[in-house]
Amino acid sequence: MSTEPNLPLSESEHSATMQTMQAEMRAKMMAAKEKRGLIIVNTGNGKGKTTAGFGVLLRTLAHGGKAVVIQFIKHLPDAVEKLLRSPNMVWHAVGGGFTWDTQDRAGDIALCEKGWALAEAAMRDPDVDLVLLDELNIVLRYDYLPWTKIAEGLKGKPEMQHVIITGRDAPEALVEVADLVTDMGEVKHPFATGVKAQRGIEC
Repeated sequence: MSTEPNLPLSESEHSATMQTMQAEMRAKMMAAKEKRGLIIVNTGNGKGKTTAGFGVLLRTLAHGGKAVVIQFIKHLPDAVEKLLRSPNMVWHAVGGGFTWDTQDRAGDIALCEKGWALAEAAMRDPDVDLVLLDELNIVLRYDYLPWTKIAEGLKGKPEMQHVIITGRDAPEALVEVADLVTDMGEVKHPFATGVKAQRGIEC
């Protein structure tokens, strides 16, 4: 794996370094032959896990693909749903709200089971290109759904279907089966200094 060169570089050093990096990248691109659906996990304490999933959702719709979004835990459709309304997208918001607000484990579990039934239906549909399971990691963290059920659903998805799973504290078992895992670390967050959630940033 190449490393970033020490800076500053002369023009000739820069040119030689870029040529080496170009050769390395082209070799990697030539070696990458397989094409298949991916299991993508966005986790970590930092902001942007769901937002990153929406970015892939936007690409899928822009390419004419079909997508299904299932929002666990959250109880209202995101503003993104209004922006991206498309005949190629189905959006389900099945959560009852943040768990510290609902304080109703049995009710939360019932909603999660409803959401997972929708997820299983989407993952059995060969016409669906992308399934976004927003905050499913939180569902697993609180044992609202068993990992064995999730694993079985992921294993049975169509070969070319992509699945994105978001939320903090992705379990190790999920990380193991995923193809792409991004751990978003928090460096600074305005909430820590008393700044409330704002439209267009958090909602």
